[in-house]
Amino acid sequence: MAHITANIRLHAHSLLPGALPRRILAAFSVARQRRRLAELDDAMLRDIGLSRAAARAEARRPLWDVPSNWLR
Repeated sequence: MAHITANIRLHAHSLLPGALPRRILAAFSVARQRRRLAELDDAMLRDIGLSRAAARAEARRPLWDVPSNWLR
């Protein structure tokens, strides 16, 4: 699994009403997904094509380190 870094810039659409709640919800979603990924056993990780090291690396990424298209 490739490590995706996001270069997040302040865009005009991020100033629209509701942008902050969407970002907060996205952060909670990212945290939940990464926590669940870290909980998968080796057989499940093999099923989705990930090594334990790749899953651990993804789970350790900070909340704000997400693909920019997740924040639209």
